[in-house]
Amino acid sequence: MGELKSAFDIAMEKAERLGKAPPEETKRRDLLPQGEELAARYLKGEGNLIAELSKYDEEARDYVARGAMEVLLRSIDLPRNDQAKRINRRAMEGLKSLKQDKGGVENAYTKLRHLFKHYEEEGAEQRSQAYHRLKNDFEQRLRQEAMRRGVREVDINVEGQPQFQQQWRMMLTQLDSQYRALLEQYKREIEGIA
Repeated sequence: MGELKSAFDIAMEKAERLGKAPPEETKRRDLLPQGEELAARYLKGEGNLIAELSKYDEEARDYVARGAMEVLLRSIDLPRNDQAKRINRRAMEGLKSLKQDKGGVENAYTKLRHLFKHYEEEGAEQRSQAYHRLKNDFEQRLRQEAMRRGVREVDINVEGQPQFQQQWRMMLTQLDSQYRALLEQYKREIEGIA
């Protein structure tokens, strides 16, 4: 009976059949994760991006920096809470330190900051109004259903209802989608800056 092979053994055999990866691909595969790890530590407040990058030769530094930039860009998100704001600030500082065109980065950051401010101010008001409207509508439907069943006095905890929570999450996702679309656009813009 034949020997059972592990997934690793099968993958190694397949890699041998395909031949060796070009040196460029090997460097990319080895160095991008190092940049990702460097950015993750940086976001936690551990280490200095520029000092850590200076330990690599010029060619390796490009790959490591690219891996770090990918993580930093992915880390920028809507400022839902203080932790998200801190991560955004740290990621933006890190990206700016890695980019050569500081003016271009700052122009893109101006747009991001405006988006974040709108999200926190006008967006918060929109979310609050939508929440209260949904809550009132949901409460009214529950009262009508109770009256239809012949129950007159009903104490309803709308916010505790799973259906309400589900509808609110869907509505919140819909409200945030406009902001997310702009956020992704600005992140692509930052990614394209030298």
